[in-house]
Amino acid sequence: MRCLVSRNYFMPPEWAPQRWLWIGFPHLEEEWPGYLAPAQEEIAAFANAVADSGQEVRLLVRDETNEARARSLVSAGVTLERRRYGDIWLRDTGPLVRGDGSALRCRFNGWGGKYEMPGDDTIGAELAHDAALPIIASDWILEGGAIDGDGTGTVLTTEQCLLNPNRNPDLTRGEIEARLARDLGFTRVVWLGQGLVNDHTDGHVDNLARFVAPGEVALPRATGADDPNAAIYADAKVRIRDAGLICHEIPSPGRIERDGRVEPASYANFAVTSHLVVVPTFGSPHDADGVAAIAALFPDRETIGLPAGAVLAGGGGFHCASQQMPCL
Repeated sequence: MRCLVSRNYFMPPEWAPQRWLWIGFPHLEEEWPGYLAPAQEEIAAFANAVADSGQEVRLLVRDETNEARARSLVSAGVTLERRRYGDIWLRDTGPLVRGDGSALRCRFNGWGGKYEMPGDDTIGAELAHDAALPIIASDWILEGGAIDGDGTGTVLTTEQCLLNPNRNPDLTRGEIEARLARDLGFTRVVWLGQGLVNDHTDGHVDNLARFVAPGEVALPRATGADDPNAAIYADAKVRIRDAGLICHEIPSPGRIERDGRVEPASYANFAVTSHLVVVPTFGSPHDADGVAAIAALFPDRETIGLPAGAVLAGGGGFHCASQQMPCL
């Protein structure tokens, strides 16, 4: 495997070579009421696909019962590691690995105090320690899903999340930009507005807009007259283009509801691994078009779609549930 040449503290883009992928395995019935078993099956399918592509996968399991269930679903190529964690969203609670081989750990407050679970504030440091990464502690609240960088110093984020008073009420926009530069090497912040309707995270950007190459962004376009995020996509498109970035529009799944409530379903929550791009699908008639549009943006990797409707019932997707260890 070709490793990164540069060893600076910048955060490598997701398409940089990876040593392994951490994935969280669902274990809380109260987080997936009526959907726990299918959510476990969907996460297992995700882990198996990445392992089958030739990349190491480290699947976190909560306890003995959880481990037995995971082992019944995953292939021998998936390594199980028993850990203490609550939510499975390792994109937010896991370590943010920098190019110098250190792991940034910002403060974590349960997505603005909404979902505080034992272990979620410590799992990132634990994983970093086991990977022999020195830990750099920082003084502000930041979740990994709130930012998306292109490897050149540019980062996408949303005002809804990073400027939310439930995160860093004492920090100004300029002070947040300064911390992104100081801690992760981001010298240019492109501020989008709102995230998806009913996103539990207060509008994480990894459900809205994603870099697919330096200066190039994948953004959903509204599908159907009743798409609940049409205005959000339109606003983001203007901001992306005004920033001088190339905007590649991909289909949205359209209006996805569960028990009468709009779900924050998005093909933009794809996970990029060393050999594979995994796109969540939702049983929408637009699934095939969504996967094909993303595949066209990653010609050097295989792209597949996997069902993620049950995972979404817990508040996230494949990108949210995973965190990569770059090859340094």
